[in-house]
Amino acid sequence: MKGARLITAGPGWLRVEGVLDFNSVNALATEAEDLFPPSGRLRIDLSGVESANSAGLALLLEWLALARSRRLDLEYLNLPESLERIAAFSNLGSLLPVARPSAA
Repeated sequence: MKGARLITAGPGWLRVEGVLDFNSVNALATEAEDLFPPSGRLRIDLSGVESANSAGLALLLEWLALARSRRLDLEYLNLPESLERIAAFSNLGSLLPVARPSAA
């Protein structure tokens, strides 16, 4: 899949599919303005992300700012390893509200 899509997966749930790069993130940032609820809780599932670069990390930070402006409780699920590495290298990992799998 070329590009990326932001899909409503249910109330308070969005799913990202495709490639998060410099060619796709601007459209997703604009689309989020309409898809983010005005308040409440929002979970964004990133398990459908095929690949991502630093533009993808910038998008997640942009979405975090949008969520805060709307007083949304935002959480990212299934953060791709590539984004985890970029966030850690940039010392931005602690800023991302990432759901960690619970230990059994």
